[in-house]
Amino acid sequence: MESVMEKVRQFTQMLAKEAGELIVRERADAALSLDYKNNDELVTNADIKADRLICESIAREFPEHKIVSEESSPDADQIQDIKTPLWIIDPIDGTVNYAHGHNQSAISIAYVEQAQIKLGVVFNPFSNELFSAELGGGAFLNGNPISVSKETELGRSLIATGFPYDKSTLDPMITRLHAVLANCADIRRLGSAALDICFLAMGRLDGYYESLSVWDFAAAQLIAREAGATTGHFSEVPVGVDPQFYDRDILIANPAIFPKLQALLQSVDKT
Repeated sequence: MESVMEKVRQFTQMLAKEAGELIVRERADAALSLDYKNNDELVTNADIKADRLICESIAREFPEHKIVSEESSPDADQIQDIKTPLWIIDPIDGTVNYAHGHNQSAISIAYVEQAQIKLGVVFNPFSNELFSAELGGGAFLNGNPISVSKETELGRSLIATGFPYDKSTLDPMITRLHAVLANCADIRRLGSAALDICFLAMGRLDGYYESLSVWDFAAAQLIAREAGATTGHFSEVPVGVDPQFYDRDILIANPAIFPKLQALLQSVDKT
């Protein structure tokens, strides 16, 4: 007999692929229209269509479940008091890439039950790479097990980060960036946090840090953790806030690099 989690896993992967086909088709047909949220955050009609497809499919299949989605239901406050199963959705992570014809964009879907992220799927339809994980079950790329890198030296590590739409708080970010560049091998900035974190999960990167929104990292964070990464933050998590959902100063890295990168970032913030 099919278990509930087996049903959720199959449904989520199918849904991510269906939404992926939609966004590929929308861009190929040159059917994109652009708009801006809060005057600076790009959103396309494909984001809206993919969001509608995902949310309506979940509502049909699991009508009692709640949804937090970047585009249609971005009330992340309800995550802190979870009493029913919850889905955390980013219909296109990497919208700027997507709108400019780059291929680093992904569908991100996380499933939360009993206040735990139980399942995560991140699908890049342009590379046909589907990253997935179930709590306690390991991490996979297109069904094949993945694991984090074995790099132990901070000076040889490849680190990823990103920058916000709001440019009013860039100064501390530039200071951190300077320190990371001076102490690590190099920086990467893919333009999709979910893919940055999944790349770390399979050893293409050694560390990642950034402040995000919960839909950017919920699925990928589980994938990285199940691939052997250490996940946490380089600043204090407020009292009463579940660290797995705290979106400021996120830090994810392989176990050897994590404490070294954390100490570096903390030392910069103290100066």
